[in-house]
Amino acid sequence: MIDKYEDPFIRIAVMIGGDEYLKVARSLLKAEDATDEEIASSTGLRINMVRKVLYDLFGKSLISGVRVKDERKGWFVYRWRSRREEVESFIENQKKKIMGRLQQRLDYENSSEFYHCGNDDCQRITFEGALEEMFKCPSCGKVLNLKKNDKAKKAFGKKIDEIKKDLQQTF
Repeated sequence: MIDKYEDPFIRIAVMIGGDEYLKVARSLLKAEDATDEEIASSTGLRINMVRKVLYDLFGKSLISGVRVKDERKGWFVYRWRSRREEVESFIENQKKKIMGRLQQRLDYENSSEFYHCGNDDCQRITFEGALEEMFKCPSCGKVLNLKKNDKAKKAFGKKIDEIKKDLQQTF
């Protein structure tokens, strides 16, 4: 379990992948330049799970790996190191991605009219879809009526504004 005062690197790792990520992240902070075998030994996780976590964190630029030759075994191994300085950048990029997706959805909501039959089990349909179905619900057969989407538009706009404000304050 983590608390709010835990290192941001560890908190992000937990958000990404849960308990396994927590163990690997803590191990990386304790021992800089650790091999996957050393991390597996210190965490009690299987080596393939440790490697999966390491590759995922590496792909997100939260850790770095340096290939070195193991003098005892004679083959190459990776030594892994946390990149704590990249946590803020990672968070900023995630917020930007989310904001972009929300903006796409808001644009879609703004550019479309939606129709719905009133049945909670049925999906809403765009004007084009409703026209093709002759304004009859394809699921239940009821008449399709114009459905206002002002609440959704307002919610998307509000969340986008919150993220923009947060990005401006943080960075």
